[in-house]
Amino acid sequence: MAQSDDIVDALKTTLRESGITYAELAARLALSESTVKRMFAKSAFNLKRLEQICEAADIALGDLILRAEESRRDINELSEDQEQMLVSDPKLLLVAFLLLNFRTVESILAAYQITELEMIQLLAKLDRLQIIHLLPSNKVRMRLSRSFSWRRNGPIQRLFEGQIQSEFFRSRFNGPGELRLVLNGMISDTSLDQLHQRLKRVAAEFEDSVREDRNALGPDTLLSTMVLAIRPWTMKMFHDLRKPGAVDKR
Repeated sequence: MAQSDDIVDALKTTLRESGITYAELAARLALSESTVKRMFAKSAFNLKRLEQICEAADIALGDLILRAEESRRDINELSEDQEQMLVSDPKLLLVAFLLLNFRTVESILAAYQITELEMIQLLAKLDRLQIIHLLPSNKVRMRLSRSFSWRRNGPIQRLFEGQIQSEFFRSRFNGPGELRLVLNGMISDTSLDQLHQRLKRVAAEFEDSVREDRNALGPDTLLSTMVLAIRPWTMKMFHDLRKPGAVDKR
């Protein structure tokens, strides 16, 4: 689908979610409803008209374009082989992660020990793996959606559990931008479910920040990693002291 069609589809979806009908939009633009319907049917928008529609509907043009781009990311999970290829090549994994987080090829070359020739080869490999679309002049379009997830017990998760997790927590979390909260207590299943939902909302806010800050990233900007975890759990040293068959009383 052409990029312009994606933008029009994103605009239709946004208008529908906002409850704005063609008739209402036409009134705001001082046009007839039939004219507005015809424009949408034929995707007949120039930039000025698109800006007018966004202003009339209180939609940021940048947000609309971003939404259109997101709609073209069509992969929600990689195969075992795809993940294994990433894990087996640190530079390939690095470039994939950075592109997923909206870094440009130019910024990656400026910040990391990767030559232009290596970058071309890595991009070609990512294209063959169907993780990106490689465009002219080494421009890329990521195919992984921002909502995609790593395979359960797959190569990436095993890498995280075997290496990255221990590296991440090897910190006192008292440096700039660092925070660690460890809480313990007995709560009901209902409260636990509610906390799960709140943590998912925090994760969604993190993703929103990634999208919103994509144009404010400098060459020295580092990836930020947030780990959200909660589960019924007791430290082994405490668990070993429990009486056999004992049940906690709340």
